[in-house]
Amino acid sequence: MSSRGRGKKTSASGSASVAVLVRDGVLPMELGLVHQLFGTARDPATGERLYDVRTCAPRPGRIRTDADFPIYAEHGLETVRRADTVLVPASHETDEGLRPGSLDPDLADALRSARGRVASICTGSFVLAAAGLLDGRRATTHWMSSDRFARSFPQVAVDADVLYVDEGPVLTSAGEAAGIDLCLHMIRADHGAAVAAEVARRTVVPPHREGGQAQYIRRPVEEPGVTSTSGSRAWALERLAEPLTLAELAARDAMSVRTYNRRFREETGLTPMTWLARQRVDRARELLERTDHTVDRVAAETGFGTGTSLRQHFQTAVGVSPRAYRATFRGR
Repeated sequence: MSSRGRGKKTSASGSASVAVLVRDGVLPMELGLVHQLFGTARDPATGERLYDVRTCAPRPGRIRTDADFPIYAEHGLETVRRADTVLVPASHETDEGLRPGSLDPDLADALRSARGRVASICTGSFVLAAAGLLDGRRATTHWMSSDRFARSFPQVAVDADVLYVDEGPVLTSAGEAAGIDLCLHMIRADHGAAVAAEVARRTVVPPHREGGQAQYIRRPVEEPGVTSTSGSRAWALERLAEPLTLAELAARDAMSVRTYNRRFREETGLTPMTWLARQRVDRARELLERTDHTVDRVAAETGFGTGTSLRQHFQTAVGVSPRAYRATFRGR
């Protein structure tokens, strides 16, 4: 929740401004995912767009991509300075060659003077680091580039094992898919779990993966002939209010507890019980946003049992109490 409020509405149109900063060699997928996710976020009551997304460049005009087609960026660095959120996608053409102080001075100044939060996708973190925005902060990047990143920017605390890092005004993420997770995280921080979940449904992506989840998962998809834990996960999501045990989950997929634990970690990067707690917190967020249920009732419907247990898990996962969370999102 540390990025909450950084992307709130400030533009004349009532929507928050998002600047996507592209450079020669930009990855089209990363540019597109920002437009797709922020561009489809809607106010549940009015249906109006919650973000105004604009593509910017150090110098407006034709920009090469790493594919066989260029793009045209109409806006320049002044849009970056005024934006509520700035997203920097990767450019493998230049990123890994950056060092402290090597960034174009105008670009570095625009990023440092941006009034809103600044975030990167994949090796876009090299740009933020070269501008000095990550000095003394935790940050991540694509795991294949993490060693080079650490050598190039020793003043940054590199965490190569996570999907994204939220340091408040500055956020970084790993590869393309982690960029989706980061965008949904920012939308969730701005407008709540229900809005972010609807964006995820429209895009057909998982609604929530914690930033601390592992980047590299040994078996991210099912392999032919290999028993998966996907069945028990789907089964558990329909029964979050019940006191589910590890033995019950393992039995659903016809595995021993030991094998199930190992397979679950391979497929999700989490232990079964950690995964289950996070699903329950996500469900609690939606109930706090959409209903007037008491904390005790929310706790019962999400499997935490007591209000005390819910408060402890919620505070740890979200950073605020259930009551404070409801006051923020039900009051909008």
